[in-house]
Amino acid sequence: MDVSEAIRRRYSCRSYADRPLEKERLDMILEAARQAPSAKNLQDWRFVVVTDKATKKKLAVAANGQTFIENAGAIIVACTTSDHVMRCGQAIGPIDVSIALEHMCLQATELGLATCWIGSFYADKVRAVVGVPEEVEIIELLALGHPADSPKEHRREPIESIVSLEKWRF
Repeated sequence: MDVSEAIRRRYSCRSYADRPLEKERLDMILEAARQAPSAKNLQDWRFVVVTDKATKKKLAVAANGQTFIENAGAIIVACTTSDHVMRCGQAIGPIDVSIALEHMCLQATELGLATCWIGSFYADKVRAVVGVPEEVEIIELLALGHPADSPKEHRREPIESIVSLEKWRF
């Protein structure tokens, strides 16, 4: 599968087959994150990979009761150790972590797995479940596993409505 096909096939899976991830596949997905670019090459991301059933259940509670993530082969708690802000005013940590997570998503798709970004969670509860230190920012959770559903087609905006050449013309 080429990258264009992986981009088209990637979707937010909300139903996972209750089966473990193969270590080889998980390692490939984590390596994809490690290869992601980062500002100043800081590689300021940290990932806690959770496969234990009881811990996944606790994370589902911390994720606003999103119980579908319990059956995912893994839940990845994606964090940043950086508080650096670029000159433009944007914090680099969330951007770097997001790039690495999307690398994971595309690699997972290429391997026949599915993912779902989880942005609705209580950081303090996630922190307590997996022991993330206070000075580390939790950016996202990523459910990862064998899909039990099929992707549904989602409408995409026409390119003309999201792209303007040279100047803002929306």
